[in-house]
Amino acid sequence: MAMNFNGKVAIVTGAGGGLGAQHALALAARGARVVVNDLGGARDGTGGSSGAAQAVVEQIRAAGGEAIANMASVTDFDAVQALVAQAMDTWGRVDILVNNAGILRDKTFAKMELDDFRQVLDVHLMGAVFCTKAVWPAMVAQKYGRVVMTTSSSGLYGNFGQSNYGAAKMALVGLMQTLSLEGSKYDIRVNCLAPTAATRMTQGLMPEAMFQALDPKAVTPAMLVLASQDAPNRTILCAGAGTFEAAHITLTRGVWIGTGEDAAEQLALQLDAVRARAGELVPQSGGAQGQNEVDRANAATAAR
Repeated sequence: MAMNFNGKVAIVTGAGGGLGAQHALALAARGARVVVNDLGGARDGTGGSSGAAQAVVEQIRAAGGEAIANMASVTDFDAVQALVAQAMDTWGRVDILVNNAGILRDKTFAKMELDDFRQVLDVHLMGAVFCTKAVWPAMVAQKYGRVVMTTSSSGLYGNFGQSNYGAAKMALVGLMQTLSLEGSKYDIRVNCLAPTAATRMTQGLMPEAMFQALDPKAVTPAMLVLASQDAPNRTILCAGAGTFEAAHITLTRGVWIGTGEDAAEQLALQLDAVRARAGELVPQSGGAQGQNEVDRANAATAAR
């Protein structure tokens, strides 16, 4: 059966171009009513224009869909609350939030100004926090919601010259981990999408042949799954060039060393065994790590 979003209302941030535009167009094509949010700024976040968001709205309407434009900056909580109020006033609900807005200010950490570090955090991390905070009460009240955070391989695995971007993107994984737990009793499912796509954000950062291969449209199926009725919860989907993977934050089996005076020396000697990945776990909460450690300690003590 074809996946559809009939009757659903979606907000997509940073939807005036690139990935966000493809997300908005795909949701609308499958029946969702879409708020197309975009400040219309440059890649580094400067400037602003309503033209980008409005152009995507016109595409959706021309194809028979329903959409409205919004130019709020995701770093302005009052504006974000007004964005959600606009969706509620127009259609009475918000079912889906795709936190896609972002900027780049790449430099090595040694050369990066702190203002550029903070601004990237503000857009990617706090922008997602503000938007999610604004939709959360409506989703709790209707006992339904789908939130997609846009993380990145730069956060999951690192990327030279992107300490600010990587820090923000990995922080979104941490946000997702906790919100997925807190939202589950209200059927609010929170997941992360790690896209690899050729957009204005990535132009000039990869070889031209790779840029051409990484069509943003190839990422959007993963977003649709994460935003759907049958979405998973607490999943990191990676997508690019038609390939889809899942990333996991894992915990190795580890080694019990104890708390003796030479624990540091013993750890140094056994570090390879501690880092060995055979039998690694995916803990279901932060507390599960602590429980694993206590269980291992108890078992080692009992075996003496």
